[in-house]
Amino acid sequence: MTAITSGSVSANGVDFGYLTAGDPAAPLALCVHGFPDSAHTWRHLLPRLAEAGFRAVAPFQRGYAPTSVPADGRYQTGVLAQDMNMLHEALGGGGDAVIIGHDWGAPATYGAAVLGPERWRKVVGLAVPPGPAFGMSLVTNLVQLKRSWYMFFFQSPFADMVVPANDMAYIDMLWADWSPGYDASHDLPLVKAALGDPASLAAALGYYRAALGDGFKDPTLEAEQAAAGAVPTQPTLYLHGRDDGGIGPEVAELAATMTPPNVTVEIVDHAGHFLQLEQAELVNARILEFLG
Repeated sequence: MTAITSGSVSANGVDFGYLTAGDPAAPLALCVHGFPDSAHTWRHLLPRLAEAGFRAVAPFQRGYAPTSVPADGRYQTGVLAQDMNMLHEALGGGGDAVIIGHDWGAPATYGAAVLGPERWRKVVGLAVPPGPAFGMSLVTNLVQLKRSWYMFFFQSPFADMVVPANDMAYIDMLWADWSPGYDASHDLPLVKAALGDPASLAAALGYYRAALGDGFKDPTLEAEQAAAGAVPTQPTLYLHGRDDGGIGPEVAELAATMTPPNVTVEIVDHAGHFLQLEQAELVNARILEFLG
């Protein structure tokens, strides 16, 4: 199997650490993680992408160690999308690049694709669908609202004490709830390493506070913010675990009724929220088939 190595690059005012596999001269495949997670979530996909002829790069998102905590305190989805396009530029990506995002990485991916259609040939999202389906579900689906309780809890300063307590037992709980039955013993130490510094954990919570609370929102990013909630025009594959305990499969089913024909929505059986780990072989094969 192709080796995974690490590197770093500066983009959009942030020093990004990343994992990578493949020929640096090959077309870029950018893989974007979510919460509570790290670039290691793509450890099964990166070698497969490399073997398929891509330069696969998985950055640690802003604030997640070893990536720096941004001095400007920006964590809204618009700046995450901007980060991905600036990484595309810094890594020498071309018009043949593809982008893949999971959880928080999904809106970052959609926004980057909408903002830079000339940069990204194809788009893959996992666990958070493109368009308004998830936001609508928080209003119209009380079961989903209950699943998403943690998003509202994170608005409280109390979360700053609870989440890091007892070796981040709160994060253990989220993984167990979101991917029932999955053995995350390999993943959780990697996640906790990325969030172990209080500044990194505050950054990760800052994503939620910028989305739903009074976290800083850069008024100059209005276009980027709108793009992160839009649907890409490129061929787009969306995958969702049927057993996802964080965002129910009915949200994906709703998204399928609301997205244009360029978006393919598929439910993955026997997988929860971290489907790229739980059903790695199946998910990787489907992504590679889609990327062509």
